[in-house]
Amino acid sequence: MGMKGTEIEKFIRDAFPDAQIEMKDMAGDDNHWAATVTSSAFKGKSRVAQHQMVYAALKGNMGGVLHALQLTTVVKD
Repeated sequence: MGMKGTEIEKFIRDAFPDAQIEMKDMAGDDNHWAATVTSSAFKGKSRVAQHQMVYAALKGNMGGVLHALQLTTVVKD
């Protein structure tokens, strides 16, 4: 099971076309990922709101197909 990094990136990029996305498979199992997402869409939003935006972009896969995502969001200037 699990989710490929390219699949996660596609969901995020579909929601945030200007995003710079860095993915790292933390355990080599497609289940434990770290992502850094940089987007201008985060401007003026709290860190919690930014993370909620990314989780919404994953369309319900978080906690199901995608077991764990360590998320860092950055506001793009």
